[in-house]
Amino acid sequence: MSLNKKPFIIGIAGGSGSGKTFFLNCFLHHFKQDEVTLVSQDDYYIPAGEMSQEENKLYNFDLPSTIDSQQFLKDIKQLLDGEVVYKKEYNFNNPLAVVKILEIKSAPIIIVEGLFILHFKEIAALLDHMIFVDADEEIALDRRIKRDGLERGYPEEDVLYKWHNHVLPAYKEYLLPYKEQCHKIVVNNTNEAEEIIAITEEISVELRNTVLKDI
Repeated sequence: MSLNKKPFIIGIAGGSGSGKTFFLNCFLHHFKQDEVTLVSQDDYYIPAGEMSQEENKLYNFDLPSTIDSQQFLKDIKQLLDGEVVYKKEYNFNNPLAVVKILEIKSAPIIIVEGLFILHFKEIAALLDHMIFVDADEEIALDRRIKRDGLERGYPEEDVLYKWHNHVLPAYKEYLLPYKEQCHKIVVNNTNEAEEIIAITEEISVELRNTVLKDI
């Protein structure tokens, strides 16, 4: 990368169950490791401490105040300056999880992803391109129930409580208002991998012809 060429920052936002993680994985697959780097909002949760199942159910993780937005911003700026960021991976309050130290290297394309990235004004101002991953409410909820049950062992009753009291209100207040400002809206209602692979391929070709062509 030429010394005076600033990395291109793509913001990828989407509500819970929108299929954002699958979209991201497909998207990253189109690039070499040194062409792209990922910074995830999930790794900037302010530690909530150990909680019982009931406390975990009632604690609202879906608020901007649960994120260390200033550290998130600082690290994005560090990557923009070509520096390496070292960050503890967030373990979703799992006391048994082995906490990894993430080494995030700068790259020509920096992907910033998360629920509140468009709500955090200073972070949104740094984004060159914004992608909104969307899905119908019933489909998103179904995906959330399956994920939280399989990956995190949450009872369905707890998942539904969080969905109606935390997840949906946060989505409507802190993400949905920015949908129309995004450069691309990806509707992800099917679980057909081919569709998402085709969309991410199209975007990556575009970036390869613009952002990466001089590198």
